[in-house]
Amino acid sequence: MAKDQPPTDLPFVGKITRYFKHDAPKDIRKAIEKAGEDDMLDPSFPYPVEMDKGEYEKQMERLQLELVKMMHDIMVTGKRVVVVFEGRDAAGKGGTIDRVRENLNPRSAYVVALPKPSERESDQWYFQRYIDWLPANGEIALFDRSWYNRGVVERVFGFSTEDERIKFFRQLPSFEEMLVEDGLILVKLWLNVGRAEQLRRFLEREGNPLKQWKLSAIDVDGLGKWDEYTAAIRDTLRYSDMKGAPWVVIRSDDKRRARIAAIQTILNAVDYAGKDRKMIGKKDDSIVGGPEILRD
Repeated sequence: MAKDQPPTDLPFVGKITRYFKHDAPKDIRKAIEKAGEDDMLDPSFPYPVEMDKGEYEKQMERLQLELVKMMHDIMVTGKRVVVVFEGRDAAGKGGTIDRVRENLNPRSAYVVALPKPSERESDQWYFQRYIDWLPANGEIALFDRSWYNRGVVERVFGFSTEDERIKFFRQLPSFEEMLVEDGLILVKLWLNVGRAEQLRRFLEREGNPLKQWKLSAIDVDGLGKWDEYTAAIRDTLRYSDMKGAPWVVIRSDDKRRARIAAIQTILNAVDYAGKDRKMIGKKDDSIVGGPEILRD
C-alpha cells in the first residue's frame, strides 16, 4: 500500500452503516434519508438549513481578528485562560477548537486531549493529571474533553463506580472555585447535537478515508446508548453549573453557527485591550444558553 493511502482495515469502518440500517430508530433513519445536504435534521432546531457559507466566513474573519487581539493581551498581561470543550460525540468539538487556535501562537495557545489514564494515573487523585496541563501566565489551554469524563462517558460505560462519581461531584465545586479564585479565567462549553445529526456525521466520517481514523469503540458502542448519555449529561450539567463557573450550552447541529457562538463566548469571557463588541457581535439566544436549552 502506498504511503499516502489511508488504511483500509480500520476495525470500526462499516459498523456505523450496520447500525444505521438495522438498529437506528426508524424516525432517525428517515430523517437522514430524506434530508438535503444543508438541511437541519432536528425539527426543534431554530434554523431549517445550515448558515450561508459567505456570511459565516465574513463573521469568522472578524472573530479571528478579535481572537488575535485577545491572545496578545493574554500574553502581555499574563492572564491564564482555560476553555473546557465538552459535548456529545460528533458535536463538533475538534473543529471548533481548530477554528479557535488557527491564528494563535501555538506556544501560548495549546490543546489538551488526554488519553486513557495510565495505571499510575488511575491511582492518583482524580483531578491530578489535569492540573499538570493548566496554563501558566500568558497562556490559554483548550481542553478537548476534560475532568468531566467522570460524569458522562465513565458513567455510561461503567468505567467508574457510583461512589467515585459521588466523590467527584462533591469535590468539583471546590476544585473549580480554587481555579477561579486564583485568577484563572474558566470557560465551560457544552456542544450538543441532535441524534439524527450525530448519526449523519458518523456516517460521513465512516465514508471519508481521511477521517475514518477518528472512529472509536466508544463512538460505535455509544450509538445505542443515547438515553443513557442524555441522563448522564443532564445530571452532570445540573450538578456542575455554578455561579463562578457556569456552563454555556451551544446547540451545534449547524457547525458554522456553533463555531461562531463558541468563539463569541470565549471573547466575551476575557477582558482585553482593544476589545470591539461590535466585531464580536450578539450571541444567538436561540442556540446559546445555559443547561435549560439542552435538547434530548
